[in-house]
Amino acid sequence: MRQIIEERTGSFSRSPQLVEAPAANLRVAAHTTVLHEGDPARRIMEVVEGAVMLTKLLPDGRRQVVELLGPGDVFGLAHDEAYACSAETLTPSVISTHERSALERDPVLAARLLRRFEAQLCVMHSHALVLGRMSALERVAFFLLRLMPEGMVGGATLHLSMTRQEIADFLGLTLETVSRAFSELKRRGLVALLRADEVRIQDRGSMRRLAGAA
Repeated sequence: MRQIIEERTGSFSRSPQLVEAPAANLRVAAHTTVLHEGDPARRIMEVVEGAVMLTKLLPDGRRQVVELLGPGDVFGLAHDEAYACSAETLTPSVISTHERSALERDPVLAARLLRRFEAQLCVMHSHALVLGRMSALERVAFFLLRLMPEGMVGGATLHLSMTRQEIADFLGLTLETVSRAFSELKRRGLVALLRADEVRIQDRGSMRRLAGAA
């Protein structure tokens, strides 16, 4: 099994990128693959800190980023006893793991994880709408607004933990199209491109109208 996490004498094996944290949580470095699509599904995982992306490989080798996860989100869904997606950390993260059999023994845990999965499913419905109905410019605007902290008023400076290629894979676009969309948002005065991984929202109202969120 290619997972970074493996069972050995009832504990987790260590690697240079993976160190156990207190309370049975796992501290994982950025850009570490935690689960591989198709591997035997033994655990369900929760993001305690950090950010994780779920990906699937298409038959022609292209990759689709299917979900972005933050603290409180859950991953490790299975199809025919195998993981349905790969999972990779975008930032240094702390991840809590649960044996799948624990869900049968602990109804409170099972109910809590089910509520999280339900909330994430609603977010994925919104993502499907983005991919199916929005233009490239609208998709990038929607993506940036999604990164804004809740309750934020006015402008905001966003740190992008994803590369332009990863953003393209998430939005169903090419790298070139994403780059053009960022440039167009800058030309319109809606954003300021401070660095490759840092964007400031200059006109939140116009961004929301562009993304259909006004």
